[in-house]
Amino acid sequence: MAKVLIIGAGGVGTVVAHKCAQNPQVFTEIVLASRTRSKCEAIARAIGSDNITTDSVDADSVPQLVELFKRHNPDIVINVALPYQDLTIMDACLECGVNYLDTANYEPKDEAHFEYSWQWAYKEKFEKAGLTAILGCGFDPGVSGVFTAYAAKHHFSEMEYLDIVDCNAGNHGKAFATNFNPEINIREITQNGRYYQDGKWVTTGPLEIHKPLTYPNIGARESYLLYHEELESLVKNYPSIKRARFWMTFGQEYLTHLRVIQNIGMARIDEIDYNGMKIVPLQFLKAVLPNPQDLGENYHGETSIGCRISGVDKKGEHLTYYIYNNCSHEEAYRETGMQAVSYTTGVPAMIGAMMFLTGKWNKPGVHNVEEFDPDPFMEQLSLQGLPWHEVLNLDLEV
Repeated sequence: MAKVLIIGAGGVGTVVAHKCAQNPQVFTEIVLASRTRSKCEAIARAIGSDNITTDSVDADSVPQLVELFKRHNPDIVINVALPYQDLTIMDACLECGVNYLDTANYEPKDEAHFEYSWQWAYKEKFEKAGLTAILGCGFDPGVSGVFTAYAAKHHFSEMEYLDIVDCNAGNHGKAFATNFNPEINIREITQNGRYYQDGKWVTTGPLEIHKPLTYPNIGARESYLLYHEELESLVKNYPSIKRARFWMTFGQEYLTHLRVIQNIGMARIDEIDYNGMKIVPLQFLKAVLPNPQDLGENYHGETSIGCRISGVDKKGEHLTYYIYNNCSHEEAYRETGMQAVSYTTGVPAMIGAMMFLTGKWNKPGVHNVEEFDPDPFMEQLSLQGLPWHEVLNLDLEV
């Protein structure tokens, strides 16, 4: 018997709830909670399972979270709320003796800054409490780290060059929309780029470095270097890596809209005074942009996300290695009512919780996904809707 508590009722939370309900042998009880309980109830009705209950909580409030946890006594919390709320949820987990999993690292609300230090600082507290905290268990971060761990375990004696590549070749028919929370998405991609080279971090201008990369079943797409949090943990856990970068595709129309949004001040995250009220321009923009949850019905095409790695294989010879998943927006929507970006984040979050509850990823402390055995996770990826593929000794283009 295992009870899971999911915090967050957006696109990713919807997928997590669907996938947990599909695995009742592991998730015998599911609680779905968010600030707006009616959203949770709508998701529960759509799933139609009798083992789902709903609740409401302000995840900014530790006392409210503690009350929620004490009401339901979950075995693990899956945090798919906002990254600003990671620390309050972790604090409540420590107070109530609950294990923890999230899909994105903490960032302060008043600064677009991505760093694991705040959460890594909880390591000793979780160890002493005998609790496990699994960080960054979406796709990227998440599967990207598991892919890297799998490559290290089965193919490489030393990994030297790592490039994580993320392509969304889908079309939702909107002039401008983000595939996950607009506030988080725009904060992420308007920041300086950063990559790891020979023991140091190199900073670039926002989307300054770009080149076409070829994605399976998609073809060439212009790909832009930006900073992503899993780079920080991967170079720490695999010190043989000499260079680590992250690439993501963006269409020209998207980039044009983004440039206008920045130029007119709508990407600002500081408060301004409007008719005597304090508002944050980016939060206002989020309110008027299309809801990522509503994009799935008319979304066509697919995503392709993977790791391109080169280094020395188990026999001491040079090896290039590409491991990836392609995910169809249409198929994700048919199964869960959400598009592939939500699907590729939600499925791994469910699998990570499954790994913990079945005893395969159970290690007190605060850990990134690559610190666990990748094999049982990789097995479930294919079973749960995200099949993966390997290509050896291909031109990696990076």
